[in-house]
Amino acid sequence: MCRHLAYLGPPRTLHDLLYAAPHALHTQSWAPRMQRHGTVNADGFGVGWYPGPAAGAEGAPVKDGPAEPLRYRRAMPMWADASFADAARAITSGCVVAAVRDATVGFGSEESGAQPFRADTLLFSHNGAAKDDSALVQAFAAPPPEGALDARAPVDSAPLFAHTVRTWRGSGDLPGALATVVRQARERSEGRYNLLASDGTALAATAAGDTLFTFHEPGGGVFIASEPFDDAPGWHEVPDGSLVVATRDGTRIHPIG
Repeated sequence: MCRHLAYLGPPRTLHDLLYAAPHALHTQSWAPRMQRHGTVNADGFGVGWYPGPAAGAEGAPVKDGPAEPLRYRRAMPMWADASFADAARAITSGCVVAAVRDATVGFGSEESGAQPFRADTLLFSHNGAAKDDSALVQAFAAPPPEGALDARAPVDSAPLFAHTVRTWRGSGDLPGALATVVRQARERSEGRYNLLASDGTALAATAAGDTLFTFHEPGGGVFIASEPFDDAPGWHEVPDGSLVVATRDGTRIHPIG
């Protein structure tokens, strides 16, 4: 359930990143090829982007750090929002996180449940579901991190986001925070915990129960995605139980632990 994607590299339009490829995220909203749970992603979508060049992109300034991300979310299917498809041609960024949603049974399709979630310079998406979401709420949701309004969303991803924000703020280590959240979530509930996040300078993701792939473009950009958006050579599947970290210097894969 759900498909997500992140990009880091030379600035590109959101339309190019989300619509242009033969099997882009837009197409995955109604015709995912590798989705193991659910059939269509019609319960909303969202995209977050950092204005200006990514701080980790070639030639981009890094001394002041990334700007806080901007975001667009809707409760409708991505294919139904023709206005955003037009606007996406005029929005350019070097760091993007986007997702299409197939809502977990028992949760609604209101806009607050569409990801990515956002706090400070963090963008976050969860592809998966928890068998016992109440156990995650009890362990991770209270009190919600200050300023992280999405931690209150009525969806099983919200407590994972809350714990990610709290752990990341405490350590400054985004990949480590994702790995910690997956390990501690699994101690409390069975589930699929594919997490994807960016702080504007790097991408981090976990393969923990669902598919995940990486792709490096010849021009220097890197993608992390639930499934390939085309049939080009160069896509690499991330082994289940792994943490992947992508910067402009390369991609590293480690066991979640």
